[in-house]
Amino acid sequence: MKINADTGRCVGAGMCALTAPAVFDQSDDDGTVVVLDPEPPEALRAAAEQAVRLCPSGALSITE
Repeated sequence: MKINADTGRCVGAGMCALTAPAVFDQSDDDGTVVVLDPEPPEALRAAAEQAVRLCPSGALSITE
């Protein structure tokens, strides 16, 4: 699993960081998504997938 983030599309809602804080954070500069772990362990899969689903701008995706 690989996390992909389109920072140009991100609106800084922060749902990803709230849902999966071990995988996502927000930039101090503009609040956009920062991927802390682009290839998180399987144990974080459910949280990462939920964060992708909850992203209001669709800036996040997962590839296998």
